[in-house]
Formats: sequence, structure tokens, C-alpha cells
Amino acid sequence: MSGRRDNLIVGLDIGTTKICAIVGNVTEDGIDIVGIGTSPSRGMRKGVVINIESTVESIKKAVSEAELMAGCEIRSVYAGIAGGHIKGFNSQGVIAIKNREVTSEDVKRVIDAAKAIAIPMDREVIHILPQEFIIDDQDGIREPLGMSGVRLEAKVHIVTGAVASAQNIIKACNRAGLDVADIVLEQLASSESVLSADEKELGVALVDIGGGTTDIAIFCDGAIKHTSVLSLGGNHLTNDIAVGLRTPMAEAEKIKQKYGCCMSSLVGKEETIEVPSVGGRKPRVLSRQLLTEILEPRVEEIFTLVNRELVKSGFEDLIASGVVITGGSTILDGMPELAEQVFNLPVRRGLPQHIGGIVDVVNSPVYATGVGLVVYGSKNVGIREFPTAQTDENLFRRVSRRMKEWFGEFF
Repeated sequence: MSGRRDNLIVGLDIGTTKICAIVGNVTEDGIDIVGIGTSPSRGMRKGVVINIESTVESIKKAVSEAELMAGCEIRSVYAGIAGGHIKGFNSQGVIAIKNREVTSEDVKRVIDAAKAIAIPMDREVIHILPQEFIIDDQDGIREPLGMSGVRLEAKVHIVTGAVASAQNIIKACNRAGLDVADIVLEQLASSESVLSADEKELGVALVDIGGGTTDIAIFCDGAIKHTSVLSLGGNHLTNDIAVGLRTPMAEAEKIKQKYGCCMSSLVGKEETIEVPSVGGRKPRVLSRQLLTEILEPRVEEIFTLVNRELVKSGFEDLIASGVVITGGSTILDGMPELAEQVFNLPVRRGLPQHIGGIVDVVNSPVYATGVGLVVYGSKNVGIREFPTAQTDENLFRRVSRRMKEWFGEFF
């Protein structure tokens, strides 16, 4: 996969605001992050490609930066997918165990039975994640291989996405000279890097607030129970600042990052900020409190919608360890405090954990998905490796086929 070392894994987080390539080196002790490259994302909207050429340029830029830092050549990546078109739902399947002992063939059959549901032509299965297996009324089994019984049941979580969106991500990567080893749901990737095993056991909601989308995943008993995507994110905050303070979008983004706060109680009355004006007028000095008054209601709205989603999913009572918020927008001061008020649960910011290498560089919620893609890749490496694709079509056919043969995802 690389010119220098064979055990390098690259995560490519293709986001609405930034594209980020992270290179991880898999060692015996875990994963060392050895390279990182970011570039502003042009050509994405709400997690979906709207301009292939711009996206390709941004991907090339991020990847070449990561290559320089890691001193290697990047050929294959694990790409993240998000957007309002993503739908997740639970399903189950039942089969009779052939020889009274569960074999991998039985497991494959029961998962086939669970996914035998009508999926519209324009949608594609991205992941099938087993939650638990049940053998003759004995539930809570994670690893059924070799167990005795007559009847095997599987509960799974199926994630589907629009075929065209998956196709466009693969196309953009191909045109940038990259193979796609796998397409991974962004919140599933983020969960790999920011959640602890204990949180997944006890029950936790992961809320990844990106530029264009807010991705939600609920875990309980170590398995994923619910996923959903809201088309709201940090760009809405920037837009509100631009309109409210009458300043250009680029300046609004800088103001948000530098002075943004979404709890008025955390801002002193006398704090001021300098706001550039539009059309060559003089910059103005405004109270920081004014900025907070713009941001607070919008952030509260995002959390209220997330809370509604948690209630609608029916799993709100299972979130015993609380909520973990991650993604670039959660850097704003006061985010966890405001979230605790809305959710009425303990909330913490999720930073990438359990990694070595240039930890201080990636120690930010901004890189949660990128690092998570590397961790996901390291767990699923060797299961599917695509040789270099000659054409876009060629690779897309193979990825479609892998989505049908996703069985390898768990064993």
C-alpha cells in the first residue's frame, strides 16, 4: 500500500468543510499516526459530492501533504461517507443449524436471511453490523461459532446509502489516483477513535457535528443500535454569523473559530471582537456577547433535533454513560455545557484515543473521523484488497460486489 512500509493504512475523511488524509502505521502496540494532510473542501455540500473536479483537486492536495509528512506514497484509502441520504435500520434473520454446531457457513446464511429485505434499486448496502446472535432462546451471544444448538437467530443493523453518492466518492478518489479499499460510514469511523469499550457496553450516543451534517450513532451492549444523519452542521453557524454581523463568509468562519462561544454565561460583559465589514468599509468593534447570542440558539436547535432523534429511535433509556460530542464544530466554547442542558445527560468532547505517533497534532475533535477510518481499516485489513483500478467503472463494480459479499466484515 505504500512505498516505504507495507502496514500503512490511510483514512480519507471527505467532509463538507475540509478533506483530511491521515496515515497510520500499524505496529504490534497499536497504531502510530505518521502523516496528516488537510485541504479546504470545495465541491461538497451536506456530505455529498456536488462538483467532482473540485473534490478531486482538494483530495489530491490533502493526500500529497500527508505523503510528504509520512514519507510514503499513498495508493489506497478507506473513505468516509455521510449525508442525509444515509439510512440505518435493524433487521433479524432465523435459520436451522445444519449439524447441531454453528459453522461459519451457518453464520453467513443467518446474516443473508437478516438482509433479505426489499431495498430500493437506487440504494446500496454499505454496512451490515451484527448486534447479537441467539441460539435456541439463549440471547446475547457475540461469537456463535462452534456453539451447539438447533436454531440460530441474528440481529443486525443495516446501513444503506444512495448508490450515486457512493459512486461519486469512489470516482473522485479514482481520479485523484487512489483506490478505495472500503467505504465506511463516518459516525462508525468516529466511534472507533473516540469511544471506549466500556461506553459502548453501558450505552452511549455519539454525535459527530461536521460542517454540513450531524451524524448520530447509538451503541449499547457493545453493538451499534441506531444510526442517522441530520443535514445541519457548523456551516449553518458560520452562515448565521455572516448574516448577523454582516461580514463575509470567510471572515465569519475565522470569527467562529477564534471567538465562538455558545453559552452567554461564559462570556465577560466587556469582551470585544473586531469584525471586518463587506465592500471595503471599516472594520467594527462589537461585543463578544452579541456573537454568543447568535450562536447559542442555533447550537441549541441542533442539540434539540439530535435529542428528538434519540427519543424517536426508542433507545434514549439505554444511553447510561451519556453523550459524546465530536467533530470540528464541537471546539466552540460551551458546547458540552449546553449539550448537557438539552440532553439532561453527562456530555464529553470526544478526542481520538488509543493512538501513538504525532498525537499532539491529531488531538482534536476535527480529526476524529480521519483517525477512526485508520482504526477501522486496521481492524478490517486483508479482508478485501482491491488491486489498482484501471477505470472508474471497474472499481465501482468491485465495490458493489464487495457490498454484496460484505460477509467478511465480521470474521
